[in-house]
Amino acid sequence: MSGVSIGPEQIAATLRVIRPHVRRTPVVEVDGKDLGLPGVQLAVKLELLQRAGSFKARGAFANLLLRQLPAAGVVAASGGNHGVAVALAAGELHVSARIFVPRISAPAKIERIRASGADLVVVGESYADALAASEEWVARTGALAVHAFDQEETLLGAGTLALELDEQAPGLSAVVVPVGGGGLAGGTAAYFAGRLSVIGVEPEAAPTLHRALQAGRPVDAPAGGLAADSLAPRRLGEKVFPIAQRWVQSALVSDEEIATAQRRLWSELRVAAEPGGACALAGLLSRRVALQPGQRVGVVVSGGNTSAVDLGR
Repeated sequence: MSGVSIGPEQIAATLRVIRPHVRRTPVVEVDGKDLGLPGVQLAVKLELLQRAGSFKARGAFANLLLRQLPAAGVVAASGGNHGVAVALAAGELHVSARIFVPRISAPAKIERIRASGADLVVVGESYADALAASEEWVARTGALAVHAFDQEETLLGAGTLALELDEQAPGLSAVVVPVGGGGLAGGTAAYFAGRLSVIGVEPEAAPTLHRALQAGRPVDAPAGGLAADSLAPRRLGEKVFPIAQRWVQSALVSDEEIATAQRRLWSELRVAAEPGGACALAGLLSRRVALQPGQRVGVVVSGGNTSAVDLGR
């Protein structure tokens, strides 16, 4: 689909292609007062119930079904969730896959990749290290790189989540999503195309969107913090940036605020989200994302590759 623009029609076409392979994840309507946010209504999209535990399955299947696949198979670099998704898609479609992840990747994610049958390589300390190793592998073998966020098909796949949410919870005034490299924010904004506000929430320790919007282009940012294995690439995607610059607002949250959102998701909804999965809600609970009385807001919870036992302590 090289050269195809990313918009509602292209996203709808992508969903028709990947529909047999991904779940239509549920939306739970939550009265804001249950989470300390009186006067607002939340439509919580439980994308952590997606296959592979995150929205990344959408982009993974979009890449493997819409692109020409070489005999050398596919390769992906990931903090964990994208790797799990590509490994799942490759296994289901009988494609060989090599997945590079950094040592910070959560054990739960590493275990899921290993269990898929993909060739797993743990290398370096950060996503950037894994990406560099994957690029070397592409140069050596001719394998197809499936980028975690800065690939047209990845953005189209991510946008299918927004299409579903629009159907499940019509009449929203805003959608709040977590941001790492910006694939979900970019796909969501491309689908809604200015019809409502899209707010990207990211950790203060990994402010890729915030730094890019400040600089007017993607620039290197810190890549640390509690959600580093899912929301800490070195910079926002080049393909993501023009979409984000036009349609996405930025909010930053602390590690403590992310951890608080994890606990609230568990205590109020019995939803066990990893730190990155709780980031969007953290933006609301911390009031970093401003809300008006009477608003109905979509909130994406994506990322369930964690250990639920830690959340009850």
